Amino acid sequence: MRNRLSIDRRQFVGGAAALGVSAFAVPAGSAVSPSIGNLPGRGHVVIRNAYVMSMAPGAADLANGDVRVENGEIAEVGTALAAPGAQVIDGEGFILMPGLVDTHWHMWTTLLRNMSGNMPEHGYFPTTTAVGNVYTPRDMYYGTLLSAAEALFSGITTVHDWCHNIITPQHAEEDLRALQETGIRGRFCYGPARRMPFTEAIDVDDLARFARDWKSFSNEGLLTLGLGWRGVQASFLKPDGGRELRPLPEAVYRKEHDAARSLGLPISVHLNSTVNDRGHVLELQKQGLLVKDLQIIHGIFSTAEEMKALAAAGAVVSVSPYSELRIGFGVTKILEYLDNGVTLGLSVDTTPLTGNCDMFGIMKIVQNIENGRAENEFKLPARRVVELATIEGARSLGLADRIGSIEKGKRADLILVNTRDINMGPFTDPAYMVVDSAQPWNVDTVMVDGRILKRNGKLTAIDTSVLMTEASKASREVRDRAKWW
Repeated sequence: MRNRLSIDRRQFVGGAAALGVSAFAVPAGSAVSPSIGNLPGRGHVVIRNAYVMSMAPGAADLANGDVRVENGEIAEVGTALAAPGAQVIDGEGFILMPGLVDTHWHMWTTLLRNMSGNMPEHGYFPTTTAVGNVYTPRDMYYGTLLSAAEALFSGITTVHDWCHNIITPQHAEEDLRALQETGIRGRFCYGPARRMPFTEAIDVDDLARFARDWKSFSNEGLLTLGLGWRGVQASFLKPDGGRELRPLPEAVYRKEHDAARSLGLPISVHLNSTVNDRGHVLELQKQGLLVKDLQIIHGIFSTAEEMKALAAAGAVVSVSPYSELRIGFGVTKILEYLDNGVTLGLSVDTTPLTGNCDMFGIMKIVQNIENGRAENEFKLPARRVVELATIEGARSLGLADRIGSIEKGKRADLILVNTRDINMGPFTDPAYMVVDSAQPWNVDTVMVDGRILKRNGKLTAIDTSVLMTEASKASREVRDRAKWW
């Protein structure tokens, strides 16, 4: 089956050249890491005879469908499509679906994977603060590079890189470099450094520089820019590792908020995460700061009144059930938000807590949480959960006009999931196969903006063995500098 799916590299290059497109158009010569190779170009490809889950609202699945991609765009969806000159991928035995969408992830923290310990002084917040304080720009690069590589391997084609360790402008630039070199789609959210006092605002002049020069950072439009905001109240780290809620100075939060709004940037904020951090949405509403495209993260302790206020304002929510459960925030709310009309997306959050970026696992636990809470096997259907990981996630990031479903004219962010792997078959209901059975290693092929970035189960432009050697070295060195064991 895997051999049937493969495209011969010489054929791919030849086909792209015939179209006047460089098959390896993005050079790796400027990459910091020798693990990074040339990104494939956007060629002319047709995927045939796959089970197509388009996830377009109201659209039925296509049992033996074809999808034709040209220069990064979905050109046609149908059956028996004419595609002269196109490179052919045999999709028989595969589910073809939109790439998965992550809506909030502190990608730089992956160098600290599995480091949230058993004692308060070695918990997530003390660890990421103490070690994050000594991160160099190169550490930011390797943490995010490792995250992006794992995302692509796992079928996540869009990420929301919530970067809250910007110690210098170079820290932000190196984090962004990793996103650019891997070819992933995403939003880069400019946030505060871990060590930044809550009495200080972020460098709004640097934020404005990024916004002004964004074309040079956007990787041909794959990346967008936002603000990682702290809101009007924040949780402070106490010496015992606990957290204490305090209001932020108005001069600080207004300066950050107003800078982003004047630049036309979306804003994202963590709030209502713990039992001591409540009422934040109502406070934003009171101050006129609850606006369209505001994204709130976690929101476990939001009330029904706050959810209605979010829906009325057009704000959105990102939930990360694995990290929320692991850190002890509480049990994630999903259907309450959806029932109150709030757009909701799913999130990896941070691998020091979650261990990996398995969006299939996130989908599964989302369904299980709601079915368990309702004591009802049928409360949250698998199809609805897949929507949250695709089209709804895209909608929450303002990208639903470009990605999240397989439709003519959208960008070609696609994944092929092998239904004949031992943990997947026999073939039954595809939505349940994706939610209940699928794992990252079942993702055979990943395409982002028409570029094939994973094929036959392997990344095409990233040498993972070299990357792991380099990332492990970077992790050891930053922990040594922090004297953190």
